[in-house]
Amino acid sequence: MSLRTSIRRTAAPLSWHSRTSAMPLRAKVINPAWMTDTRMYSKPTGNLLAPQPDDEADDVIFTNNYGVRSIELNRPKKLNSLNGSMARKIIPRLQEWTKSELAGVVVIKGVGRAFCAGGDVAALAQWNKTGPEGQQKSSDYFGLEYKLDHLIATYTKPYVAFMDGITMGGGVGLSIHAPFRIATENTLFAMPETTIGFFPDVGASFFLPRMDGRLGTYLALTSEQLRGVDAFYHGVATHYIHSSTLPNLESRLAELQFPDYMDLKERHKIINSTIEEFSTGLPSEKPAISGELRTAIDEVFATDQPSIQAILDALEKVKTDANSESLQKWAEKTKDTILTRSPISVAVTLHQMRVGREWSIAETFQREYDIAAHFMAHPDFIEGVTARLIERKKERPNWQPNSLAEVTQKEVAKFFERKSALPLVSSGDYKEYPHAWIGLPREHEILGLAAGKSSDEVIATLVEKYEGKQGVREKVLEVLERTGR
Repeated sequence: MSLRTSIRRTAAPLSWHSRTSAMPLRAKVINPAWMTDTRMYSKPTGNLLAPQPDDEADDVIFTNNYGVRSIELNRPKKLNSLNGSMARKIIPRLQEWTKSELAGVVVIKGVGRAFCAGGDVAALAQWNKTGPEGQQKSSDYFGLEYKLDHLIATYTKPYVAFMDGITMGGGVGLSIHAPFRIATENTLFAMPETTIGFFPDVGASFFLPRMDGRLGTYLALTSEQLRGVDAFYHGVATHYIHSSTLPNLESRLAELQFPDYMDLKERHKIINSTIEEFSTGLPSEKPAISGELRTAIDEVFATDQPSIQAILDALEKVKTDANSESLQKWAEKTKDTILTRSPISVAVTLHQMRVGREWSIAETFQREYDIAAHFMAHPDFIEGVTARLIERKKERPNWQPNSLAEVTQKEVAKFFERKSALPLVSSGDYKEYPHAWIGLPREHEILGLAAGKSSDEVIATLVEKYEGKQGVREKVLEVLERTGR
C-alpha cells in the first residue's frame, strides 16, 4: 500500500471542519539515512517511514491555505490517538514544508473533542505479548514518535498547536515543545502514563522539570489534569483564547507574510502579537492549583525528597497537620493515587524528574527511547494497559513488583542505562527552550523583580515587557500573594 495523504488547496480561508474531495499525493521521503535504527542490543529495524499494510489513508489531513500549512489529526473515534501511520505521514510533510518558501506557518489541530488523547498503546500491549519481536515492534513505534517530537521541538518554521480538547500523552508530544500552544475552554491536559505501567515520555523529561516550582513532578507522579485556562497559567500553553475564535485565528495566520531575510524569532514576535489579538479575557483570575495547595505541592514534591516513600510520608504529615480540611483531603487523595500506580513506574518517574533537567532536548528523546524500550519488556505495561484501558477494571492492577518496598535502586537504574543510538530527524539541540519568552513570565522572574518593589511596580514592569499580554497581571498577583511579597 503506498503512503497516501489528503491535501486540500483553497483560494480563501477554510472553515474549521470543512472538507473537500481529497487528492492522493505520494509524500516525498527525505533524508533516508536517519530512518534506520542502529540499536546496540537488537537487530536494526529497516526504513521506519516505509508504508505498512494497515496504514489508514486519511488519518491525517493536510491543508494548504495561503501561508498556513495545517495538519489535522483525523481519528475522532479514537480521540485522534497517535499511531505509526500518522507519524509516517507527518514527518516527511514537515520536512517538505521547511523547504517551501510559500509555507509560512504550520498549524496542528484535531477533529472532534480531542486534540490527541495519546498514543495507541492498546496495540503496543498486544504486540508485547508476543515476546521480543513484538516488543521490538513497540520500541520502533516509540522511536518513530520521538523522531517526530524532536523534529517539532527543533522546527525551523513557526509551529502553532491548537490544544482544543483532550491533550494527553502522545498529543502532548505534538504540542508541548512548540513555540505556540493555544489552550481553550475545552483543553484537558494530563500525563497519565504511570496509570498504565509506563513513564511520562514524549519529552516530559525536558518540559516537566522546567515548570514552575514542583508542579512538573506532581503532574508526572499523579497524572493530575489541568483544565482550560489552568494550562495557560501553569505554562503548558502560551495563549488562551475561546475555541470559537480558532477558525478566524487560522485565517488570520494564513494572511501573514514574512520577508525571506526575517529570522525565526522576528517571525515568532509577529505571530505572538497576532494570536494576542484574539484574546477575549480569562474565565478566572488564578488557577485551581494556587495558594496553600500550590505551596503544599512545592514542599511535598521538593527536589530533596529522596524517594517516593519520603513523598508519601510528607503527604501523611499534611493530612495530619494541615489546618485546612480541603488540604487534608487533597493529601489523602494524592497519597492513595500514588499507591495505586505501578511502583516501578513511579520510582522510575521520580528519578527521571531529577536527572532529566540536565538533558538537552536531543538527549531527552534518546534517553527516553531507552527507557521506553525497557518498559516494553516489563510486565507492568501489559498489565496496566490491559487492566485500565482494555478491560477497564476498577481494582488496582497486579503490578510486578506490587509494592514500593520491593522496588530497588538497582532495578530503577537499569531503565537509565544507555543501550541505543536513536538517530533523529533534525540536528537541532538546546538546553533551554529558545522560545520560552513567548508564554507568561516564570515565577523566578517575578520573584527576582519583587525585591524592594511594590506589587504595582512589578506588575507594571512585566506588563510592559510582555507588551500587555493577557494573563501577566493575574499571574504576577497570584505569585506575589502566595509568597507573601
